[in-house]
Formats: sequence, structure tokens, C-alpha cells
Amino acid sequence: MSITSALNSAMTGLTANARLSQVTSENLANALTPGYSSQKLNLSTSQYAAGVRIGDVERNVDPALQATTRKAEAEYAKVGVYSDFYARMSGYVGTVDDSTSISAQISNFDAALVEATSRPDSTERLHDLSVKAGLIVQSITDAAEGLNKQREAAESSIDVQVNQLNDQLKELEKLNARIVVSKAAGSSTTAMEDQRDKLIDSVNQSIPVNVVQRDQGRVALYTVGGVALLDGKAAELTFNAKRTIEPQMTQANGLLSGLEINGLAMDTSNGGPLRGGTLVAAFDIRDNVAVEAQTDLDAMARDLVERFQDPALDATIGVTDAGIFTDGGGAFDPADTVGLSARLQLNDLVSLDGQAETWRLRDGLYAAAVGDPGDASQLIAYSEAISANRTVSTTKLGTISSDLNTLSASLMSRFARDSDSANNSLSYAATSYTELAKAELALGVDSDAELQNMMLIENAYAANAKMLSAIDEMMQTLLRM
Repeated sequence: MSITSALNSAMTGLTANARLSQVTSENLANALTPGYSSQKLNLSTSQYAAGVRIGDVERNVDPALQATTRKAEAEYAKVGVYSDFYARMSGYVGTVDDSTSISAQISNFDAALVEATSRPDSTERLHDLSVKAGLIVQSITDAAEGLNKQREAAESSIDVQVNQLNDQLKELEKLNARIVVSKAAGSSTTAMEDQRDKLIDSVNQSIPVNVVQRDQGRVALYTVGGVALLDGKAAELTFNAKRTIEPQMTQANGLLSGLEINGLAMDTSNGGPLRGGTLVAAFDIRDNVAVEAQTDLDAMARDLVERFQDPALDATIGVTDAGIFTDGGGAFDPADTVGLSARLQLNDLVSLDGQAETWRLRDGLYAAAVGDPGDASQLIAYSEAISANRTVSTTKLGTISSDLNTLSASLMSRFARDSDSANNSLSYAATSYTELAKAELALGVDSDAELQNMMLIENAYAANAKMLSAIDEMMQTLLRM
């Protein structure tokens, strides 16, 4: 080996070790940084001169594992949306051990009827009966209000996610452009690629995506159903959010907005092209799941109203008169069931907040005057109305024939089962995502390995420096000759 070759080898060795030291130090510094991918400097022998050839910096990423983890993360986020909804809904209608549940309030009203029947002359017991009836109304209307808030929360979530997606896709478009420029200039793009991956992870939670590699380091994003979100230019998502939502408002009847991408209406159902993430889950809750819950709650309210609005039950009730439980204070119209649970009110005649004429519970709601205080026949008829089997059609329970207590218990069980099922799904999704996330983290920075590399780099640097020192001594010797 000539002195020139030896000098070149030592110089390129020093340069390579300096660059290796920089990459290793950056790995160690970012060992705990979320989203950071460990880096590796590619080195090779030079074909045309002695020494080492310094290549580019490569990120330690497994594309297949990354795609699988993203799919699991999107599923986990989606199931979490449903789990939260059902948990809240179960809380609204109440659970088995909840003394304020709809079922418990109906049972308490039934018990109060028995108490009043034993002493129909007791004003206190008739007043208590009115209170218990009012608590039934409150428990149902509170559940309806909570359910409506869930729909409004879903609407707000859709609006927030659409705005975030537009911002994220625009930023990804910019990052693609910056990476192309940096690669053309020979600069490292690893930091920008890490930032891009984090943005893609965020997009993926709302809308699961397939990442397609393009030339010059760019990427394109397509939904699992083939809709382009980013391919050169970012797509634009459009959604018109409503401030308030009424029970009768749906996307099907045009009162709620759908989603458009670049001006084209999108199918936001669970089987549509955007399926699998939190965005479609929010649409599903707003347009289907919450609507089904509303239908069941309205069916419960309807059965309650009709049981006590029947003229055959109370001879003083006319065809157009309301019963104990009313639709906004008036008689119930079977053609206007949607939202009944939110409009439910106790008849003002017997409400303690109204006229408080609770003797009407004993003598008939529209009796002309106070009747025999010892006559409990009307109260007994009310008890029989509660225990009578009536046919009720609900979305999730189907068509059933049951008494009022059984119907309320069935409704409570329906939401409890849905909540339990959603929690189980969430547990499975969490386990799957956690294990894949661990596997992906294993590709991150190994501090022990990086410290060992630093020691090797130090030794190699010292060896190359020693080589330069020896060459210098040889050159000095030659010059003195």
C-alpha cells in the first residue's frame, strides 16, 4: 500500500467514524422520543479508491409490521368509540343495582300503587304516588336527553375529525414536497419521514389507510375502499355540522349532513370505502346506533303512555284526553312516536308541580268532583294495567309481549349486554394492538447496543488517528532524508 492510499484510508475512516458517532448519538438522544425510528449509517468499500464509502442514513422500519400495527390501532380506536357510547347509554337507563334506573322507578311506582290501594283516603299516599310517577318521567326523559347529547357529541366528533384530517393531509402533502427537495439536495430526510409516519398514524385512526410508495421518497394514501386521500395533492373533506340535533333528524331525511371528499358524496356506513376507523364509527353512532336506542326508548315511553291513556282503564278519559303520562302535556298521537321519550310529561292535573289534585288518581283524571275516598277501584285498575301483557315492537328486542316491569327490565338488559359486548371487543382489540405496538417498539433504539457501537466507534477512530500519526512520522522521516 502506498502512503497516499494509506492516508486516504485513514481520512475516510475518520470521516466515517465521525458520521457514525453522530448517528449513534442521535439514536441515544431520541431513545425515549415517541415516533422516532432508529437510524443506521450504510457503509461500503470504495470501488475506485482505498478507504470506506459513506452511504445514506437508513431508518429501521418494517413496512409490513407497521401496516399491521396501524390496522390494529384503528380497530382499537373504533371499538373504543362504541364502548364509550354503550357504557354511557347503559348508565342513562340504569343497571340492575341502580336504585334510580327506569326499571327501579317503575317498580317503585307499582309499589306506591299498592300502598295507595290499601289507604285510598290518604292524601300523603296519593301525593307519594304522584312523586313516583314523576320520577318515572324524569328517568326516561333524562335517558332521552343523555342519548341526544351522545348524538350531538358524535356530530361534533365528526366535525373535529374532518377538520383535523384536512390539516393533516395538507401537512403530509407539504412533507412529501420537502422530502423530494431534500433527497435531491443529498440531505438526510429521516426526521421528516418520522414526522410523516406520525401524521399517517393520526390519519389512520380516523380513516384506515394503505400507504403506497411513490418515486423520490413520496407516499400516497388510499382508504381500504380505494378512495384517494393523498396522491400528489391532498383530498379535501367537507362536512356541515349542526349545533343541535333533534330526535327526528337523520342523514336519510336530509336533516343531517353527510361527508364529501373533493365534492363527491361518500358512503359512511360500516361497509363503505372509509370503513374501519373512528370517523365512520361516529357516523354510525349518529345515524344508526343512537337512532336504534332512541327507537327502543320511545317504544318504552309509548307503552307507558298508552297503558294509562286508555278510556277503558279510566272512564273519565275522553278520546282526545291525555292519561297520567302525557306527550308534552297533551294526548299521545300514535303517528308521532319519534322523540316521545324526550317529550314525556306527567299530567299537570296530578303533578305536584302543577295543580297537585292527586285525588284524581283515585277518582278519575277528569272527574267533575272528589269521589268516595274509600273507593280504590281506580288504583287497582292502574296496578292491573302495569301487570297486563301488551305487545311492543322495538328495534333490538323485536316484537315482545310483556308487562311494564318486564319491558323496562328487558330494555335495561339490552343496553347492559351491548355495553358488556363492546367492552369485550375493546379488550381483545387492546390486546392485539398492544402486542403489535411492542413488536414495533422492539425495532426502536436499543440503548445497550448503541453504547457498544459507540465504544467500537471510539476504538476505530483511535486506530485511524494512530494511522494518520504513523503516516505523519513517515512523511517527516522522508523529508529529513
